[in-house]
Amino acid sequence: MALTIYNIKKWYRMLTGKSVLHVNQDLGKTFAVGQLTGYYNNLTEKVTMLPELLQTDGLPTLHTEKGEDVFFPVAIFQYGLGAYDLYLQTGDKTYLRKFMQCGEWAMSHQQDNGAWNNFFYVYPSAPYGAMAQGEGASLLLRAYAQTHDKRYKDAAQMAIDFMLRPICEGGTSSYAHGAICLHEYTHLPLVLNGFVFAWWGLYDYSLVDDSHTYDKFLQQSLRGMRELLPRFSNSYWSLYDLGGKIASPFYHNLHIAQMEAMFLITGDSAFKHYADKWKGDQGNSLKHALAFTRKAIQKILE
Repeated sequence: MALTIYNIKKWYRMLTGKSVLHVNQDLGKTFAVGQLTGYYNNLTEKVTMLPELLQTDGLPTLHTEKGEDVFFPVAIFQYGLGAYDLYLQTGDKTYLRKFMQCGEWAMSHQQDNGAWNNFFYVYPSAPYGAMAQGEGASLLLRAYAQTHDKRYKDAAQMAIDFMLRPICEGGTSSYAHGAICLHEYTHLPLVLNGFVFAWWGLYDYSLVDDSHTYDKFLQQSLRGMRELLPRFSNSYWSLYDLGGKIASPFYHNLHIAQMEAMFLITGDSAFKHYADKWKGDQGNSLKHALAFTRKAIQKILE
């Protein structure tokens, strides 16, 4: 990633809390284990930071380095999930309308193979990712729960089927020794937060799959995540990916929230262990300073 004016501004917005892509995302406030209710991560600030979209037919866009405003599927899926949580919290049907608009966008922009062209603007040769597939499925399944319209469930199944397709066959998953890894980027090192978001989509589909066909994939991908957790942690902070990138303060906080949710969903104490460890790292001023410094150096060197 080049040290350009665009990236400097992006990093500044991220660090000062002015980037809608990097707002607070703590533990979800309205989810219930085993039910398609609220989302596991709190995405409501994705909506409240863009109040002008609520009263229009507009959807969030991403401003690229080329100066273009593009529709980025993950941003739309997260906006919709945040809007649904706000509807559940307030009963305000403005949020429900916007949530359903995001669901319709997901349906109309899903490719015939079940995929969303997520990274077309930056990685045209590797445009698909498990995070987009999982979050899209989570959005569509909540639309299905709200409306009982089977079109949403069918589209979610297509999204999950594509996500589970091996990378070597054009999909977004890797398989080894009975474990599955869900890749946010199919050509880059495995990313922790993307793996978790993708897994939540698979978990959501398992809740509506009466045939239990996807249970084995759910358990195998949970095994993959569980086995790799130690590699996403060092002595003082969490790591963004398996390529050694340290997490920014935003992603470190997100990792904590995701581990908290994973512990509640699975009951696996390994997730609680890392949530507690990373909280402790966060509260240690020396560790926090070391992580911030290392991240800044990594960004410059990129």
